[in-house]
Amino acid sequence: MKVDRRRILDTALEVLNEVGVDALSTRAIAQRLGVQQPALYWHFKNKRALLDAMNGEILARAHEGRVPREGESWQDFFRRNARSFRSALLSYRDGARVHAGTEADPGDLGPVEAQAMVLVKAGFSPAQAMQLFIAVSRYVVGCVLEEQASPIDGSADRARLDEAAQAYPVLAEAMAHYRESGHEGLFERGLDLMVKGAEAELAQARLPLS
Repeated sequence: MKVDRRRILDTALEVLNEVGVDALSTRAIAQRLGVQQPALYWHFKNKRALLDAMNGEILARAHEGRVPREGESWQDFFRRNARSFRSALLSYRDGARVHAGTEADPGDLGPVEAQAMVLVKAGFSPAQAMQLFIAVSRYVVGCVLEEQASPIDGSADRARLDEAAQAYPVLAEAMAHYRESGHEGLFERGLDLMVKGAEAELAQARLPLS
């Protein structure tokens, strides 16, 4: 039975959700499809090519904040884009690991240009815009990597660490806030710091020369 690219990607993402990226293999995907393994290589020359395509499919399905809205401030778009990217990676098991190491698809350069233009219109140079988006992209991937790597049941280890931290007053207070914030709260705080840092850089560049 012949298979097309769409069926392979759909099946690969199903298998990913079931077994994770470490156990994902072209053999497992081929077995699920009921075909021989070489049939996949007509569409993807190796597993890396398949992972790249899976990453593109994940973003196409779930990353809804990639394009700026009319009249949206750069700060609002920056935050919305980062949140949407995070949600997309979290929508599939090991989504951050699938994404890590990929390059932008040439077909996605239009939206990337629109993203950069939001910052350029606000006063950033093209180089600064690229640096800022790379920084937030890597921040999002890192946050999701940590979140998806968190053990399902690590309550006993957390309790021991929190108890030991009571001997250190500053650390104990910080740890309590850390626990209370959770993954999303910590993500939002880091995102806010990035926006404020970019605002400060932009304001500094606009200061008149003395």
